[in-house]
Amino acid sequence: MTIADRAAQVLRVLEPERAHRLAIRAARFGRSRPPAAARDPRLNVSKLGLDFPNPIGLAAGFDKNGEVPDAMLALGFGFVEVGTVTPLPQEGNPKPRLFRLSEDRAIINRLGFNNEGHEAALERLDRRGLVGVNVGANRDSEDRIFDYVAGVRLFAPEAAYLTVNVSSPNTPGLRDLQAGEALGRLLDAVGDARVAAEEECGRRTPLLLKIAPDLDDRALGALIETAMANGVDGLIISNTTVARPELKSRRHADELGGLSGPPLLEISTAMLSRARQLAGPELTLVGVGGVDGAAGAWSKIAAGADLVQLYTGLVYEGPSLPRRIVTDLLTRLDERNIKHIADVRGIETERWAAAWPH
Repeated sequence: MTIADRAAQVLRVLEPERAHRLAIRAARFGRSRPPAAARDPRLNVSKLGLDFPNPIGLAAGFDKNGEVPDAMLALGFGFVEVGTVTPLPQEGNPKPRLFRLSEDRAIINRLGFNNEGHEAALERLDRRGLVGVNVGANRDSEDRIFDYVAGVRLFAPEAAYLTVNVSSPNTPGLRDLQAGEALGRLLDAVGDARVAAEEECGRRTPLLLKIAPDLDDRALGALIETAMANGVDGLIISNTTVARPELKSRRHADELGGLSGPPLLEISTAMLSRARQLAGPELTLVGVGGVDGAAGAWSKIAAGADLVQLYTGLVYEGPSLPRRIVTDLLTRLDERNIKHIADVRGIETERWAAAWPH
């Protein structure tokens, strides 16, 4: 265990939001050089027109305001996603709104897109590494589609990729944008915004859609069809869940909000595999949910993911986690005599899809 991991253990005795702010401050001042294993060519992933040094990324939510992406890349992440960022600053939902379920190594949050707004994030954005921007809508916006369009227009010239987040359970009515005509209108508008940004900056920024794990098979199929018809380059599967699988933790288990961590691993991975079946081989899929080690990351890729993201695992496993996952993935490749991580993608899609309950 590293000194930084021991420090992370100390932070877990503090109130969760205070611990998070201290972690951001520590990341600002505690930078290290990227580990050599993070750039092993066997883990290189070429997707979205980008060259990822390894498939392990930091999910949106940790660095909402784009304060420390370079420091997180230095931990060994292949890419980092900042946000969710909304046009105007907002405080989010009333506190307390972040809860640790320690026995399950899980978290429930109902933060509600608390962030400092577009302009603050844009001032900090630095494209020296692969940094994506996750955009959302203000809670009180009269035109949420306009908010997403504003995010795409502003960040497209600077971000490695953009993520449209319509799957947070903590902004009332937001998930309604995942379905039917509403999704079509949203994707049509952000598609036009991306084209306009491309004409101005001469670069087509990849566009991803982050979806909820609480869809049934019919809704998932319709969403994928609409996304692909509107030029979406990839899906991030998935956000937190409002469902409550069997949990060991008694304290906080009944809190409202989105659940993340290992209890989400099976359902999000099964959904990912089903999405791969429905979408075919070309659409880029990013697997998120319950990854706290190499086993979880391997499962996502074997189920059909091209890339993997994590956040909650970092809370419990400490800042050495991405470095350890990268090293362990290489060990797994060696043990199985597999030449490249791309050869793992989809080898267990059928098995995981059989666990899809819908």
